[in-house]
Amino acid sequence: MDLKIIRAKENYEKVGAFSVRIEGMNRAYNISLKEEFDDHDFTDAFHLVILDKTYPIATARFYELDKLTVSIGRVVVLPEYRGKNIGRLVIEEIEKWIKELNYKIISVDSRVEAVGFYQKLGYSIENNNVIKKDMFKCIKMIKKL
Repeated sequence: MDLKIIRAKENYEKVGAFSVRIEGMNRAYNISLKEEFDDHDFTDAFHLVILDKTYPIATARFYELDKLTVSIGRVVVLPEYRGKNIGRLVIEEIEKWIKELNYKIISVDSRVEAVGFYQKLGYSIENNNVIKKDMFKCIKMIKKL
C-alpha cells in the first residue's frame, strides 16, 4: 500500500471522503444518502481522507460541539482494507488534527461492535446507554486529550 493522508480542504478532496462513505455505508448497509449525509458535511465538518495511491479507502469527519469538544463520526474503511490498521491510522491522524486546533475532548457515538476498537485507542464509555443511530446501536464514548 502507498498511503497518503489528506485533510480535505478542497471540494474534490471532500468528494473522496464521500465516495468512501457511499461505498462503505450506503452500498454495504443500504443506508440512504439522506441518512448518510447531513448538514455538517456541507457546513462545519472537517474531513480526513486516506488514499491508497490515488484511490480513497478510508475517511472520518469531526465538528465542534463546543469550544472544548468535538464529535468524531462517519469513520469508514472500505471492506477490502479492513484488518490492516487503517482504522487506527484514521483515528490517530484525526486526533492530531483535533489537538492542533486546541480541542480538549473528543466524543464519538461508537457502534456497539466497535467499542473495543475505541477502548484500545484510549476512549472510555461515557455511560452504558445504548442509543439508536439510524440502523445501528451505539454507545457514547469520550477521550480527553
